[in-house]
Amino acid sequence: MTDPVFTGGERAPTGVEVAAWIRQRIRRGSFAPGQRLIEVDIIRQTGASRFKVREAFQRLEGEGLVETEEFRGASVRSASIDEVRQIYRARIALEGICAADFTRKASAEQIAKLERLQDELDACVTENAPERFGRLNLEWHALLVEGAENDVIRQLLERLNVPIHRLLFESFYSPNRLKHANADHHRILRAIKAGDADGAEAAMRAHVGNGFSTLSNISDEFFG
Repeated sequence: MTDPVFTGGERAPTGVEVAAWIRQRIRRGSFAPGQRLIEVDIIRQTGASRFKVREAFQRLEGEGLVETEEFRGASVRSASIDEVRQIYRARIALEGICAADFTRKASAEQIAKLERLQDELDACVTENAPERFGRLNLEWHALLVEGAENDVIRQLLERLNVPIHRLLFESFYSPNRLKHANADHHRILRAIKAGDADGAEAAMRAHVGNGFSTLSNISDEFFG
């Protein structure tokens, strides 16, 4: 959705759509941890009703992305380094399983799509395009989860990823990090193409663990 979400005679957005609009801006860093979410501003930008904006806040609070306080309203929830550590420990296990299951179950078309995404990621490293790399990286990981065909893990990962998305478009994707993350991707992809499920799982677990090591070295300003 763009700003405003709906204009003219078009229908007003639903609570689900407003939640998606806010969620995307948190992921991009437009709404920072601790920042208040002003109802009237969101109404103006999206064309939604006050009721739908509040419904969106409730949805995002349920995801752990927004917190609501009496007399202060809604704000973007901050994630502590301890919470991020727990998130990454869970992701290491879950995404490792997905990499192994993708290796066993993925179609030739899905593997070809993964290779095409990898070519685009390679270009991002060459061109030093961190924001585009971040978007493609999400697609790359999402494709593995899709190919693993495990809806329970998919839903868990959607919840686990949300609190740290802002970091993915900040210092997390420095030029050096891009190269290391991309090298990890190539190791995972090689294992997948070789049909080595155990190798793909081990490479993915190392990749996610490397991501946490990077986050651990980022300034405390990112954490609550």
